[in-house]
Amino acid sequence: MKKLIAVLAVALAAVVFAVSASAGSTRMVTVVMKDPGCHWFAAGGKYLTKMSVKGPVSLFNTDEAALKIVGGKTSKLDRVGGKLALAPGTYHITMVGQARDDNHLTLVVK
Repeated sequence: MKKLIAVLAVALAAVVFAVSASAGSTRMVTVVMKDPGCHWFAAGGKYLTKMSVKGPVSLFNTDEAALKIVGGKTSKLDRVGGKLALAPGTYHITMVGQARDDNHLTLVVK
């Protein structure tokens, strides 16, 4: 009986750990460089200029220069290779020094 209780306790602890780990996980949103348009969100094998995701979110910049992220009352820079945590809100993303005809990205974090 003691062995059965110990096995059940370990199994329950594993389930609780797995649920808590997934509840606190952060979704990664990746910005990539790809022509035409230059800047894109890479998601599920597709390239998007607009994206809506459930938070929490970490923006991963694999573009060729720093990204300017503007949303709400905040304006942030995300360096190449950098990761930036974003709270719920709507964000407009452009590359620092980008041409007028390059893509302007919109990210909605719910």
